[in-house]
Amino acid sequence: MTELVKKSIWKKILALVLAFGPGIFAIGYTIGTGSVTSMIVAGSTYGMQLLWVLLLSCVFSGLLMFAYGNFALVTGETALYAFKKHLKWGKLIAILIILGISFGQWNSLMGILGISANIIFEIFLIYFPNLVGYQYESVLAIAIIVIIVFYMLLMVGKYAFFEKILVIFVTIMGLSFIISLFMVYPLPIEVMQGLVPSIPKVEGGQMMVAAFVGTTMAAATFLSRPLFVKGKGWTKKNLGQQKKDAIIAACLVFLISASVMAVASGALFHQGQPVTKVLDMVNTLEPVAGKFALTLFFFGTLSAGLSSIFPCLLIAPILLADYQSGELDTNSKQFKIITAIACLFALIVPVFGANPIEMQIVSQVLNVFVLPLVIFGIMLLVNNKVLMHKYKAGIWLNIGLTAALFFSCVISYNGIIALLDYF
Repeated sequence: MTELVKKSIWKKILALVLAFGPGIFAIGYTIGTGSVTSMIVAGSTYGMQLLWVLLLSCVFSGLLMFAYGNFALVTGETALYAFKKHLKWGKLIAILIILGISFGQWNSLMGILGISANIIFEIFLIYFPNLVGYQYESVLAIAIIVIIVFYMLLMVGKYAFFEKILVIFVTIMGLSFIISLFMVYPLPIEVMQGLVPSIPKVEGGQMMVAAFVGTTMAAATFLSRPLFVKGKGWTKKNLGQQKKDAIIAACLVFLISASVMAVASGALFHQGQPVTKVLDMVNTLEPVAGKFALTLFFFGTLSAGLSSIFPCLLIAPILLADYQSGELDTNSKQFKIITAIACLFALIVPVFGANPIEMQIVSQVLNVFVLPLVIFGIMLLVNNKVLMHKYKAGIWLNIGLTAALFFSCVISYNGIIALLDYF
């Protein structure tokens, strides 16, 4: 009898996880190794000082997911197609957004694959110590195998299939990081101080703030939402469900990201051991957190990387399909060619043996520059009475979107200064 009860509980939990909507793609886009890397570097270098940036980014992300999702359900149109059709200069805005986001996400993809391959290599190294002299060859071989497997999975080409794979990775990732937090955590006073706005007055502080926003307020998350909402088969009847899905996704992004930052802060910040390489995470976490917490944390980071490869490979064909017709055909020749080019692009960091963590931080900064355009475009659309009718944006949504636009402009300016200093 107790076994039957246990089975039914597990069935209910599994059903609950699998019932998660298009928000799972938002988590896949947002919490990849880019986000995890940014959180680890920030937590190990600045403690909890940047928690306020994360909180603001997640609030605005939830708001933008809600706005884009609502627009899609009310009008039946996707974002870039609507920009092109209804906005003055809409064609130019849409093309700039496609180029900006694709470039940012493909850069991200290089770092993601590099970090994931390095982590898998570190796991192999535990069991096969003789591989120590063959790091470059092993990491490259792992990266090639991983990207081929993901390309083959992409060829299956069904929304429901992508969603189920992402659910598995995101669940493993979330649980790994949250359980790690119970083993290594910062002081409550540090968490409270982290909610007070301040920018670290050290080299790289400004870039870190921009990278945070680039990874958490990812423009790709909002622009792809209409296509995923349509892929789920939702209509106007699902407006309430869409709102709940956006809120849950934003809350989970904050919870998981804050957990990563807190583990890095609790384990590494007070030791004075900032992370700059993938190996640093192993060498510094193990003595403080122990083998089990380290394994969990690495499993979470690997899941974060693998859960991001899918959305990053999908982004360029999604945006192009959105611009052309508002429909994504995963069996088209265009889809297969663009994703194949993205796979080859992803191998740049492993082939040249570059530092994937540095690449990740820079690519996250690049993501912030199209953000003001993405927010301004949806503000115009959701306030268009002809398109939205009685569902036109209310005062609170407009206040939130205006605040998000101001925040994104400040962060973009901050990102430009940070990149000029870097190069």
